[in-house]
Amino acid sequence: MSRYVCHFLVKFSSQNIRSVVNKLLETCRLELIYELDDYLKAREIPGRVSFSRLVTAEVLIDVTTATRETVKLSVVVKNEDLPLTSHNHCRQIFETLRLAISHHHNWHPISSLQSGQPHDN
Repeated sequence: MSRYVCHFLVKFSSQNIRSVVNKLLETCRLELIYELDDYLKAREIPGRVSFSRLVTAEVLIDVTTATRETVKLSVVVKNEDLPLTSHNHCRQIFETLRLAISHHHNWHPISSLQSGQPHDN
């Protein structure tokens, strides 16, 4: 199983963050399949890769530490494919999403707390 994780502390109100995250997921060709106040889950749209390579992205919005101006996001991107190479499909989607977060014109990360690392399960 491929799994990549990153954390961001961003300047944004926790009340409006879900809609922004949803739009970012859409720009990365991920469709929202589940949503709570502090959690979003999206999946890659089938058709481009085999079923085992389809990616799921989860975004946790840490409302316990959020302030009026900043919120911490944890992003987990994973699939069932083994990460046999360092530049696998899951990693590509992870990097696309991470860059979309970093380059969003209304959303500037204060810091990236941890870079994504593959994990085998």
